[in-house]
Amino acid sequence: MGGLTVTRPAARAPLLPPTEKPRVLVEHPDFYVIRKPALWLTHPVRARVDVPDVLGFMRAETGEPDLAPPHRLDRETSGTQLLSRDADAARRFFTLFKEHLVGKTYQTIVHGSPEWERTTLDAPLGDLGLGGANRIVIRQAVVPDGKPAITDFRVLERRGGFTLLEAYPRSGRLHQIRAHLAHLGLPMVGDKIYGRDPQAFLDFMEGGQTPELTARLLLPRQALHAARIAFPWGGTQFAAEAPLAPDLRGFWERL
Repeated sequence: MGGLTVTRPAARAPLLPPTEKPRVLVEHPDFYVIRKPALWLTHPVRARVDVPDVLGFMRAETGEPDLAPPHRLDRETSGTQLLSRDADAARRFFTLFKEHLVGKTYQTIVHGSPEWERTTLDAPLGDLGLGGANRIVIRQAVVPDGKPAITDFRVLERRGGFTLLEAYPRSGRLHQIRAHLAHLGLPMVGDKIYGRDPQAFLDFMEGGQTPELTARLLLPRQALHAARIAFPWGGTQFAAEAPLAPDLRGFWERL
C-alpha cells in the first residue's frame, strides 16, 4: 500500500556478520560492563534472520543465567553495555535509570562541520508520521507536540568535511542523538534512517546490507559509539569507558 514500509527485513536480506565478540571491560560483584561490538543485539529478539546477542553470549560464557540488561544499545551501535548479575542489582539499576541518574556519553562521526564548538539542543521529539517525503514508520523528528529532549554536543575533531562529536543526551528519547543531529543539519555517517540518503533504509529492508548500499553510506553501520557510562553505586560514583570502536577509528583516520 502506498507510503507504508515493512518493519522487518525479508528472509533473504543478508546481514553482515560481526567481526568482533563482546569483551568484559569491568567485572563488578553486582554487574558487568561489556564492550558491545557493532552488529550485535543487546538481547535476543524474534526475527527472520539470526543475529548474535550480547546477553546470550555472556550467559553462555559466564554460566550466569540471571544476567540482564538494564538498558539497550541498538544493533549498529557499539560501546559500553551494562549487564546486572542478580535480581537485586537489576532492581537498583531500574531505579537509577528511572531517576535519570545514569549518564551516557557517546561519540559519533557526522557529515559537515558546525560553526560551534559546543552547543545544547533543547527540542522536543516525536513521531514524524507517514506522508510526504517520509516513508519510514519509526522516524522521529523535532515536532511541536513531542516529548522534551535535550542533547549536549561538543566537537572533538574536524577532518575532511566530517566532524567527530561527543554527544550527551540528558533525556532518553527514541533515536534522540540521531534525530537531533539530523535537525542540526549534521547527519550521522552510515545512518540509514536519519542520514543523507532518504532511500537507504528502504533499500536495506528490501535487500539487506549490500556492498552498493555500504558504498553509498560510507559505512555498513551508523557511526555511533557509547564511549562512557557513569552512575552512583555503593556510595561512590562509578564510571567505565570504551575507546572509539576500531571500524570508526579506522574510518576517521583514513579521511
